[in-house]
Amino acid sequence: MIKSMTGFGRCEISEADRKFTVEMKSVNHRYLDVNIKMPKKLNFFESAIRNLLKEYMQRGKVDLFISYEDRTENNVCIRYNKDTAQEYLNYLNQMAEDFSLDNDVRVSTLSRYPEVFSMEEQGIDEEGIWKTLEKALRGAAEGFVETRITEGEHLRDDLIGKLDGMLKLVDFISERSPQIIAEYKQKLEEKVKELLEDAKVDENRLLMEVTLFADKVCVDEEIVRLRSHIETTKQTLMEGGGIGRKLDFIAQEMNREANTILSKANDLEVSNCAISLKTEIEKVREQIQNIE
Repeated sequence: MIKSMTGFGRCEISEADRKFTVEMKSVNHRYLDVNIKMPKKLNFFESAIRNLLKEYMQRGKVDLFISYEDRTENNVCIRYNKDTAQEYLNYLNQMAEDFSLDNDVRVSTLSRYPEVFSMEEQGIDEEGIWKTLEKALRGAAEGFVETRITEGEHLRDDLIGKLDGMLKLVDFISERSPQIIAEYKQKLEEKVKELLEDAKVDENRLLMEVTLFADKVCVDEEIVRLRSHIETTKQTLMEGGGIGRKLDFIAQEMNREANTILSKANDLEVSNCAISLKTEIEKVREQIQNIE
């Protein structure tokens, strides 16, 4: 099977008192580029998340969104700092003695001094959080891969149709090429006879000119290679796997052969056909950019 680099996946998991919602979407990219947006408290898991995603994808620009709800625990507690309160009280007593003032310190007053009471975050259950988060990630990734496979199948069918159309264009060029040489020979003979009138035509000289022309416009090698590239592309599409880069390289080679055919063309029909061929190759290349 082949996979498109365009995909979407979503999964929501609620376990115990935690709820994770994971969404991911992607577009084509030369390499695997993952952009993660999640709460800061989950940053600890970033490396594990990236390693997990590599199990499901090889290429593409992927945007991953993670939302997290902890619906029960109050992971913040109040801490009473007795030593700090004692130090404040000692200094207040000292001030009262130094300045002969009444010490009117009350508990409500002392409790408002900095650091007498502080807020502390309780320990995070990393193992429990990752267990739930991993399920949500894998659920989203599996759905993500399914959409990529579905899109990949559509791409494959479309590409094979385009490749079959390209083969027809190549067949036309192959059939037309010998006719071009025959027509050139006929026109050359008529021109020479017209110029020489009743004089005898030098068949050897005529044959040499035709041979030079045939060598100049011959595209047999290009046609053979182009057919081979098209068949290889079709076969690779049927085999599937991570074939995007390979197909992109083959498409470049097909375009090179089409350019050579166009440059050698000395016939309007062949030129038009070669231009159509280049147009179809470019369409194929655009589609290949979406294959993982």
